Amino acid sequence: MNKTFKYIVLLALACFVGKANAQELKTEVFSLIIGGLFVAEACSVILQVVHYKRTKKRLFLMAPLHHHFEMCGWSEEKVVSRFRLVGVILAVLGLVLGVM
Repeated sequence: MNKTFKYIVLLALACFVGKANAQELKTEVFSLIIGGLFVAEACSVILQVVHYKRTKKRLFLMAPLHHHFEMCGWSEEKVVSRFRLVGVILAVLGLVLGVM
């Protein structure tokens, strides 16, 4: 079996287990908030592809979103630190809202 295929299968399995767990606990919205950065990265790719197919113009300089910021001149360390900060903020926000 191909190594990439194994990773795809494991990712799909993890998504299935996470979704089932969120549905069981009635925390689907909080899962979106906690994983908001990953959702934004995935949505940036989807938006880029759809927008390019319709208009033949790019919405971002490069997708996914973190590459767009690198193309704008941000260093990789700056992108990682900002994304980490946003990830922590979203995780704390999701947990706080989930407990309330």
